[in-house]
Amino acid sequence: MSGRLPTYFISHGGGPWPWLEGMRRQLANLEVSLKRMPEEIGVKPKAVLVISGHWEGADFAVMHSANPPMIYDYSGFPDETYKIVYPAPGAPTLAERTAELISAAGLPTHLDDAQGFDHGTFAPLYVMYPEADVPVFQVSMKRGYDPALHFALGRALAPLRDEGVLIVGSGLSYHNLRLFGPGAKEPSAGFDAWLGDVMAMAPDQRTAALIDWESAPYARVCHAREDHFVPLFAALGAAEGEKATRVYHDTDLFGGVTASSYRIG
Repeated sequence: MSGRLPTYFISHGGGPWPWLEGMRRQLANLEVSLKRMPEEIGVKPKAVLVISGHWEGADFAVMHSANPPMIYDYSGFPDETYKIVYPAPGAPTLAERTAELISAAGLPTHLDDAQGFDHGTFAPLYVMYPEADVPVFQVSMKRGYDPALHFALGRALAPLRDEGVLIVGSGLSYHNLRLFGPGAKEPSAGFDAWLGDVMAMAPDQRTAALIDWESAPYARVCHAREDHFVPLFAALGAAEGEKATRVYHDTDLFGGVTASSYRIG
């Protein structure tokens, strides 16, 4: 495969939403954007590497299983959603290559043979590749969420883009589970407008602004815990000098949330 693949930061929706009719209607625009991603890429990737807001550890762990299990990391959903299987294969050889790149960048890492697909991975991938015919593996975030370290992770992963690997940071541009409905309108819209302005900056300014993201309007209202924002840093680090394009935008999710996704490159 020739040609450098873009990277993405996606707002991945809530829980097992593609299997729930009501949530799927609410997230119709997100579904359209996820279905469009394979068309935008134009080729079938050798694998998809996901940095999900639902996996973190003491270092940058790399999923190594040939057949990753499922992790149902949500609660309060119908019984059948705890039996979902997204049967994409893993990518052990690429996982080893990924761990080598991370280690060569001076970042701590290890191969993890037990970790499975969390819903930040299997829900959007089910929409993108419903046949589960593209290998998928994940790299964890590092506890502490240091922005500069996660940009460094992305830089370490960048060579994979030339090797047929699609890098996806999977989180949410707004993630305050205690503030949905009308109360979310002002903070989510304010933070999203700031993010849109930052993503349009020159790359060096963009990186600096995102490392200082806590200075953004409503930053800690929208992300009291930044696990769902940190995947953006890795996606940008892997395409740091390239243009960002917004590929998804909603302004009234769940009664008030503004959310966005971006392609870089």
